Amino acid sequence: SFSCLLHLSTKRRHLVFGHKNYSIIMLSFNILLNTTSQTNTKVENSLSDFFCQVVGYTKEFWNSPLFKLWIGPVPFLILYHAETIETVLSNPVHMDKAYAYKFLHPWLGTGLLTSTGDKWRHRRKMLTPTFHFSILTEFLEVMNEQAEVLIEKLEKQAGKGPLNCFNHITLCALDIICETAMGKKIYAQSNHDSEYVRSVYRMSDIITRRQRMPWYWPDFVYNYFGEGREHNRSLKILHSFTESVINERAEYITYVESDSESDQGMRKRRAFLDMLLKTADEDGKKLTHKDIQEEVDTFMFEGHDTTAAAMNWAIHLLGSHPEVQKKAQQELFEVFGESERPINTEDLKKLRYLECVIKESLRLFPSVPFFARTLCEDTQISGYKIPKGANVIVITYALHRDPRFFPDPEEFRPERFLPENCVGRHPYAFIPFSAGLRNCIGQRFAIMEEKVVLAFILRYFNIVACQKREELRPLGELVLRPEQGIWITLERRNCFL
Repeated sequence: SFSCLLHLSTKRRHLVFGHKNYSIIMLSFNILLNTTSQTNTKVENSLSDFFCQVVGYTKEFWNSPLFKLWIGPVPFLILYHAETIETVLSNPVHMDKAYAYKFLHPWLGTGLLTSTGDKWRHRRKMLTPTFHFSILTEFLEVMNEQAEVLIEKLEKQAGKGPLNCFNHITLCALDIICETAMGKKIYAQSNHDSEYVRSVYRMSDIITRRQRMPWYWPDFVYNYFGEGREHNRSLKILHSFTESVINERAEYITYVESDSESDQGMRKRRAFLDMLLKTADEDGKKLTHKDIQEEVDTFMFEGHDTTAAAMNWAIHLLGSHPEVQKKAQQELFEVFGESERPINTEDLKKLRYLECVIKESLRLFPSVPFFARTLCEDTQISGYKIPKGANVIVITYALHRDPRFFPDPEEFRPERFLPENCVGRHPYAFIPFSAGLRNCIGQRFAIMEEKVVLAFILRYFNIVACQKREELRPLGELVLRPEQGIWITLERRNCFL
C-alpha cells in the first residue's frame, strides 16, 4: 500500500505548485516520524508543532488559493479561503470523507459521520426529523440537571486558587450526550473512572494517533506493531455497552406501547435512541439494531468532545475579557434576575449576546479545526484542475481568520455576530459545523447545550483566566484542545448582577 501511495503522489506532483514545496514535505514528515516511541507529552508537543506548522503555511501562502502538503507519503490540497472551500462543500458530488476517516469505522461503522453516497443520503433523510427544534427542547431538562451537577462540583473549588476546568466540562458534556442519546445515566461527573468513560477517551486518543502515523494505516501492521490490541479491547467495551442499552430500550418501548398507562411516563424523558427505534423510511422500513448502534456511537463520539472543547475555549476567552463577561452576565440578569430557576426555551431565544460569545469563540477556536474530503470527480478550483480521488483538507482554523471578513481576526469581538454585522459576509467564511449538504446535523443541539452550561456558570461565578492566549498551544487533533488544559479561578458571585 505504501508503494501505491508513492506512485499516486508522483503521478499528481505536477498538478499544484507552490514555492518551498520540498521543505513542506520534509518538515511535516519529520514531525510525524517524531511521534513514534515517545512519551505522551512529547507526542502532544509534536502534534501541537504539526498543527502550528500547517497553520503557518496557510499564512505563508495566504495570497495563493491553495497549496499542496505531503503528510507522510500522501499529498493533500489545503484550502483556507471561503471561495475555494465553497467550490468543494457546495457541490453535492463531493460528499465522501477522506481516507483517514476509515479508522473510525471499527467504532462508528458507516453511520452519518462516515457513510458515503446513497447510504448517507438515505440515513440523513431519516434522521433529520429527530433533530427538529421541538424535539431538541425536550432535552433541556437533562441539560439543566447536568449543568446543576457541574455547578456543585465547581462550587467546591471556587475561591481555592487555579483549577483546570477542561475535564469538568468534558464530563458534563458526556453525561448530557449519553442521557439524551441513549436515555442512560452514566454519572460521568461523579464516576469518571467508569470503564465506559475511560474507553470513550481512550478510543479517541488511539484513533488520533493512528491518523497521524501513515506507517500504521495498513491493518496488519497496526495490529502487529501498533495499538491494535488496546484498540480492540476498548472497542469491545464501547460496543457491548451500546448494544445492551439498545436492547434494553427496545424492550422497554415495546412494553410502554403495550401499556397505555405507562405511555405518559415514557414521553417525559425521551432519547434520540427512542426515535431511532421507531423511525422508518418512506417504504416503512425501519433501522436495524446494527444501523442504530452506528448512529448512537456516532452521537456519543461527535456529541461530547466537540461541544466540551467549544465551552472550554469560551470559558478561557470570557475569563480573559472581563468586559465581555460582564456584558453576558448583564444579559443573564435581565432574563433571570436573581432567580436560580432552570433555563427554558424562551430564555434561550433571549440570550442573543451569549450566542454571539459562543460563535466568536468557535471562530477563534473551532472545535473541528480541519476536516477532509475526497473529490469524487475532476474539479476546477481557482484555475487548477484537481483530479478525481484527490484528498482535500479544509483548515477552518485559518479560514476563520480571514481579515476580509473578520478585521483584526485575532481579537475576541462577539459583536461580529450581531445580525447587522453579518450582512454581506461570505456564507462560507464561518463554518464551525462544516457547510453544504453535509453540515453537522447536531449543530442546534450543540449551541443549545453550550448556552445552558455557560449560562449556569456565568450566573454563579466570575471567571478569571490564568493563561495567556499564547500559552495555550492548541493541539490540532480530531478536536481542537489546549495542550495543558484550561486553567481558571472562580469567584462566587454575591448577587446575580
